[in-house]
Amino acid sequence: MNAEFAGLRAVVTGGGSGIGLATARLLAERGAAVACLDLDPTAVPAPLHGLRCDVTEDASVIESVAAAARHLDGIDILVNNAGVGATGTIGANPDDEWHRVFDVNVVGIIRVTRAALPHLRASAHAAVVNIGSIAASTGLPDRALYSATKGAVQALTLAMAADHVAEEIRVNCVNPGTADTPWVRRLLDATADPAAELAALRARQPTGRLVTADEVAAAVAYLASPLAAATTGTVLAVDGGAHGLRLRPAAPAVPGRENPSLPVNRGNP
Repeated sequence: MNAEFAGLRAVVTGGGSGIGLATARLLAERGAAVACLDLDPTAVPAPLHGLRCDVTEDASVIESVAAAARHLDGIDILVNNAGVGATGTIGANPDDEWHRVFDVNVVGIIRVTRAALPHLRASAHAAVVNIGSIAASTGLPDRALYSATKGAVQALTLAMAADHVAEEIRVNCVNPGTADTPWVRRLLDATADPAAELAALRARQPTGRLVTADEVAAAVAYLASPLAAATTGTVLAVDGGAHGLRLRPAAPAVPGRENPSLPVNRGNP
């Protein structure tokens, strides 16, 4: 067993499925004791410890974080993964929906971190990792509300890192591209042509495929690890190159060339 996280205690919100569950499993495989906070913790497998938590209710957050700390005998690592999606332009959602999504995706992080701070301050290795999105820095169509919340998560991460660096609490953020998660699959299933929509999502990422939950989990584990003790205030993109790469369209096939997407050498390099 990889003992990188041996003796460390981690709390993962939204740990019942998708990226949260993949992250919790990876941390446990590497030696951490892990509690998963989720609206439905019944699917959380052993040795993970599931606790019910609604991140929009302060009393629920305080109770579940305290229960996690009791079970784990402290908290060293907090992964703020709980979140909800939203589609549409700014005119597609009423005020109530804007407030609801911000309440989960942004204020939820604040509530959970606030409740965990006394335990993180007592830790010799304190790390917070927030789950953002490529939508924080890349304009995506029909994602106005979701993008606004993830932009806030990115800004909040940097502010938290500055506020708590003197307390030796590191705060970082992972920004996944479109990931193959249950939520994304539900969005696809609700479209008129799920196969075509999936192909379009794959095509907009330079790697030509969706990000996996395990790949996002690996990035979270890196930022949470004692081996990354000098890393704070960092936003790590796990997006198949979607944010930083601008690839040329494939060129027409050239006789004798195996890869037509590469530029043709017509003289000097």
